[in-house]
Amino acid sequence: MAQRILLDMTKLRAALAEKHDLQVPEAVFYPAPNREGLRTIRELAVFRYACRRCEDAPCIASCPAEALEKDEEGIINRHLNLCVSCKSCVTICPFGTMMTDFFKHHRNKDLYYDLTDMEEMAKFVAACPPGTAEITDRKESPEENIFRLNDRILIKDIKYINEK
Repeated sequence: MAQRILLDMTKLRAALAEKHDLQVPEAVFYPAPNREGLRTIRELAVFRYACRRCEDAPCIASCPAEALEKDEEGIINRHLNLCVSCKSCVTICPFGTMMTDFFKHHRNKDLYYDLTDMEEMAKFVAACPPGTAEITDRKESPEENIFRLNDRILIKDIKYINEK
């Protein structure tokens, strides 16, 4: 069975709230070849599972660079090559989904890990705040709030479900 990272977003948010200058490791993740480049696990997880997917999407409307759009599932996508990091979307999001640290541009390569490599996965887990990440052979389990982000990453979080 394939080994995966299980990232507990609730515990990670608590660690970030406790220590605001915490440097969270990121992982190299390209959602599609030749797409907009590096995506962070946290940004992808937040947009897929925590975002309320507002019908009028004030974050999209407020973006002066037109860097945000919804995909066919209603999930927000931020085009990194267009984003100017103005944080208008952060300010206007009525649910606090957008986070200012999505816009940090790390120059420290030591914060990035290749999760296709088991040794790098172990380093990523060790670099995360204690108790927030683990290597597991578990599968997606919605009844336990564990969701598949991709082949290598599981996210544990309370998923927003639109009751419409």
